[in-house]
Amino acid sequence: MAGRIRQSDIEEVKARTNIGDVIGDYVSLKTGGVGALKGLCPFHDEKSPSFYVRPGVGRYHCFGCGEGGDVYEFLLKMDHVSFTDAVERLAARIGYQLHYEEGGGGPSESSGNRARLLAANAAAEEFFRDRLSAPDAEPGRRFLGERGFDAAAASHFGVGFAPKSWDELTKHLRSKGFTQDELVAAGLVSQGDRGVYDRFRGRLIWPIRDVTGQTIGFGARRLLDDDKGPKYLNTPETAVYKKAQVLYGLDLAKRDISRQDQVVVVEGYTDVMACHLAGITTAVATCGTSFGVDHIKVIRRVMGDDNSQGSVIFTFDPDAAGQKAAARAFGEEQRFSAQTYVAVGPEGLDPCDLRLAKGDDAVRRMIDARKPMFEFMIRQVVERFDLDSVEGRAAALRAGAPIVATIRDPASQNGYTRELARLSGAELQDAARAVRSAQHSGARGGGRGGDQRDTGRAPSDQRPGAGAPDGSAEQPRPLAQADLADPTQRTERESLMVLLQLPGEVGAERAARAVQVPFVNPTHAVVRDAIASQLPTMTQPGWVDRVLAEVPQAYVPTVNALAVAALPQGGDPGRYARSIVDGLIDRDLLREKAELTSRLGRTEEPELRRQISLAMVAIETERRRLRGE
Repeated sequence: MAGRIRQSDIEEVKARTNIGDVIGDYVSLKTGGVGALKGLCPFHDEKSPSFYVRPGVGRYHCFGCGEGGDVYEFLLKMDHVSFTDAVERLAARIGYQLHYEEGGGGPSESSGNRARLLAANAAAEEFFRDRLSAPDAEPGRRFLGERGFDAAAASHFGVGFAPKSWDELTKHLRSKGFTQDELVAAGLVSQGDRGVYDRFRGRLIWPIRDVTGQTIGFGARRLLDDDKGPKYLNTPETAVYKKAQVLYGLDLAKRDISRQDQVVVVEGYTDVMACHLAGITTAVATCGTSFGVDHIKVIRRVMGDDNSQGSVIFTFDPDAAGQKAAARAFGEEQRFSAQTYVAVGPEGLDPCDLRLAKGDDAVRRMIDARKPMFEFMIRQVVERFDLDSVEGRAAALRAGAPIVATIRDPASQNGYTRELARLSGAELQDAARAVRSAQHSGARGGGRGGDQRDTGRAPSDQRPGAGAPDGSAEQPRPLAQADLADPTQRTERESLMVLLQLPGEVGAERAARAVQVPFVNPTHAVVRDAIASQLPTMTQPGWVDRVLAEVPQAYVPTVNALAVAALPQGGDPGRYARSIVDGLIDRDLLREKAELTSRLGRTEEPELRRQISLAMVAIETERRRLRGE
């Protein structure tokens, strides 16, 4: 049985890990202020980024849903791994050798352990790749060659071959130390009357990887005539493989998707390969399932889809199945902030066949010639009717009007109304009337139509705790009871932020004076007391973690939010931090001076008046020192 990881190793791994790099594998992060990064939250659906990461502090926080924590908590929540798995994964990432206590010799090897399933998949991928060069893999090499893919292309995408054998892979992986239960849990073997056997046999194999590049499953293409199975066979649902949340090629495409604000959604593994080799390096594909809401969430996080500048381009076959896929995609189109398009190859060729027939440039031209999703869907609907008859034109108009009615931008809606009239052969006023009627019907029925996109959540003014982290609009949930319109409470909050985020810039002496200030807001006061209790260690690693350990559990989200909230951009962060804390101290000095002035006016006793006067002079001296006079 594996032992417990040393606490010192746990802390060292976290200290050496850049949380921004880890979260950046899942979310497209952009600059969000001094020392902060921001992106779309991976834990809830949102249109504007409220998810902040602060690498210098080692923590993240979402000001929309309240999720937050350190790099270990992120992996626990994102990938549903155990704490031990999270530590082991990050240690492997940075090449750190862990040490185990209580007599254990290494990581856990239980069949349900995510790390073991991933290791089994990695070993299987290596096996498949090695077998692609074997004599019996000739059908696989021929399949690739006939589609224009050479050995270099196969290597780049990790393509391999599963031998036509009952249990060759099983025996190989068992020799590597994997148990039968682990192989079943990973979806690499199946169980039948004759025992376990290889799930993939005599097939071309594509590794399916998550956004971090770890192999979580496989897609297998039938090659042999005597194979009576489906044309494509994928890994079944496992603890690490959820087909509705996976996009093939995303590990290769994610950087360019983020940089180019573009994603191209194709229909198969070979289409992804063809696009990438043709220079369309933002191509991805679903894995044995229809494009759905979970896929959209993944794309939006990677793309940073928080404005209308991006492009989501779908490629569909012109046959009935392709039209059905287009209709499904259109049904979810409004979940994107980016503009959506459809690209259809000449003569109905998919990207793989088009590249083979006409070369790489033809694939690029196909993507460049994309049409807006609305235009494509209107044409698809109108062309179903007999436009040579009055009845057919009227039916086409009625069918196309609900599509135009869903367009939010008035100028675009007017343009597509004219396009609908032209395509259906209707008069413009009749088309406009049909669109207005469809809008009213959609509003009454609560359907897809209308001006707002369906984000699957309440409007921002109905969500408690939603808002910007700078306090300029609604405030994050942990500070919902704070009145940040009150300058005093706002100064308190900003002071806590810089004490947590920039302790070295604030300095020990200034911080010690700041935590003596009485706070108006009770929540702020609890955090201040936790900071005060840990002041001697404020410049040592793990500062925020120690403060978190001092507050009651209910206040943990508040501390996390303060430790991650964006500071103003531009200028000198140190100067800003000191000015904020000095402002807090100066407010307290003014309060003390006002109390002394009042006392001075109420007393006639000479000695007491002298003492009060000296105290007031000391306060003014300290205030001048704060101002640098």
